[in-house]
Amino acid sequence: MLDKARHIVVEGPIGAGKTSLARRLAERLDATTCLEAPEQNAFLSRFYFDMARHALPTQIAFLLQRVDMLSALSGTDFEQQRVVSDFLLAKDPLFAAMNLDPAEHALYQDLYRRLEPRSPKPDLVIYLQADPITLMNRVRNRGLDAERRITQSYLARVADQYTTFFHDFDAAPLFVVDAQVLNPVDIPEDFELLVERLRAMRSYREFFGYAE
Repeated sequence: MLDKARHIVVEGPIGAGKTSLARRLAERLDATTCLEAPEQNAFLSRFYFDMARHALPTQIAFLLQRVDMLSALSGTDFEQQRVVSDFLLAKDPLFAAMNLDPAEHALYQDLYRRLEPRSPKPDLVIYLQADPITLMNRVRNRGLDAERRITQSYLARVADQYTTFFHDFDAAPLFVVDAQVLNPVDIPEDFELLVERLRAMRSYREFFGYAE
């Protein structure tokens, strides 16, 4: 599966390690990266300080950023080069539904429908799954100023939304990694195991690192 995939997406909640893994995979596969730039979202740190007040501009800023990045890679670019991304546009409404009030959510949905680019669907999605304690520890360890007000309860809500989203996900082959058991970002042996399992992947949905 891995060797044939041209458009690979690494997804997961805040702190799961999706951006770091996307970079490592891109380096291994000699692929182009398409990575979010949360530091360029001027509303993000304000959102964690006052979510109700700043949720809508934060969400719109991320949506515009993601649409612009995918639009830049549309057309023949996806056919001529391999791309590894750390976001799935179809997941964008997840945060909107969680953080916006009904009127704001309706406005967001209208904007999403108008802006959604016609980008090819991923050939492979890697979902990093972890519990809120693991996510909280990783967020604290990376020490980003914009994230210092994130709470474990918020991460629990995010993790639950991701679990629900990917439970019914069937838009592309899905490889689920238990990031609590295996750490392909920081442990070289785990990364090599992941690459090996991705290359051997045959079914539409597989799991990696889950204790029996």
